[in-house]
Amino acid sequence: MTSPAVSATTSRTSALTSARLYLCTDARTERGDFAEFLHKAYAGGVDIIQLRDKKIAAGEELELLAVLRSVAEEHGKLWSVNDRADLASLAGAPVFHIGQQDLPIPAARTLLGHSVALGLSSGTSEQAAAAAANPETDYFCVGPLWATPTKPGRAAVGLEMVEYAASLQTDKPWFAIGGIDLGNVASVVAAGAQRIVVVRAITDAADPTAAARELLSHLP
Repeated sequence: MTSPAVSATTSRTSALTSARLYLCTDARTERGDFAEFLHKAYAGGVDIIQLRDKKIAAGEELELLAVLRSVAEEHGKLWSVNDRADLASLAGAPVFHIGQQDLPIPAARTLLGHSVALGLSSGTSEQAAAAAANPETDYFCVGPLWATPTKPGRAAVGLEMVEYAASLQTDKPWFAIGGIDLGNVASVVAAGAQRIVVVRAITDAADPTAAARELLSHLP
């Protein structure tokens, strides 16, 4: 008999593999519509939502992650924690994401085990190849493709990184990230991406549901 833990992990892996649209959002403190926004984004077809807000304290983040978890489970979708493995563990996150300068992958696995899907940002071809080959990562992101205020000081890597990632022909899911919106998503797909991460294309949209649907219409 398959254990519930194994079944949950298998389901999570399947959902991650089929995911195409990944959204990062802040806590929307000024708008005060975090839960409502999450519902709208998932309703539009967003597959994964990550809370990424460096301006909030750990206690507040835990409270917001509880909201994110509730909304995600209501929609049958994935959700993600950025950078803080301790908060990911406490919140029961199914997905955890780190950058190259964040917590080392072995340390993250020590804290979270192997039931949590682990993603890694990659800003060079060497990092992307390493992430694709690393059995401890479940997905990786390549970018930022264009300069973006969510990654201040990070140089844009351009569509060549998408072409390189596609050339790896890995079965591991990977996402293009960084300044992607309706104006350039077609070029990202043409370069070889099947999955994207967006921020402002949905967070700044007057209608997050419609914005998500429009982005999805451009993905293979």
